[in-house]
Amino acid sequence: MLRLNALQEESERLRLQRASLASALLGVEGTPLGIPFLQHLGVESVRYTPGDAIVRLVVVDYLENSFQMVHGGVTMTLLDVGMAMAARSVLNSHLEVSAASETHGVVTVEMKASFLAPGTGTLLARGRCLQRGASLLFCEGEVFGANGGLIATSSGTFKAIRRREVHAPHAV
Repeated sequence: MLRLNALQEESERLRLQRASLASALLGVEGTPLGIPFLQHLGVESVRYTPGDAIVRLVVVDYLENSFQMVHGGVTMTLLDVGMAMAARSVLNSHLEVSAASETHGVVTVEMKASFLAPGTGTLLARGRCLQRGASLLFCEGEVFGANGGLIATSSGTFKAIRRREVHAPHAV
């Protein structure tokens, strides 16, 4: 019983930390991301610092499943984007949310998610880069609501890639 109480107390402490973070970030002006799919969803960046990234999404009806909660694919996308941004942030000396001026990007190699509760309202996804190897980065992520309640958690592995200049095809 003592261990259960300690676990419940720690869980509540973490929820309150997330709720405080959410409260601070809900009023922050977000930065739209430069990926058309994420723009369509309405995902915005609200924090992008070395090793840490947070994105925000206001759930609207077309992002919901038949139970009027955010679709699991949207939740997976938030986890993936948060972790990928955190991974990117340790690769580049100049950080820009749009990634246009960054020299390195990442691609997802693998990802595991656990869905803990239904997501509704405004959601925040936080990604943290835990470890950087020669070409792989290991991250963790979480999606939580405005009250700090966990919606989903994840872990992921990302491969660093160097951005190449894109050249237009020669006109004939």
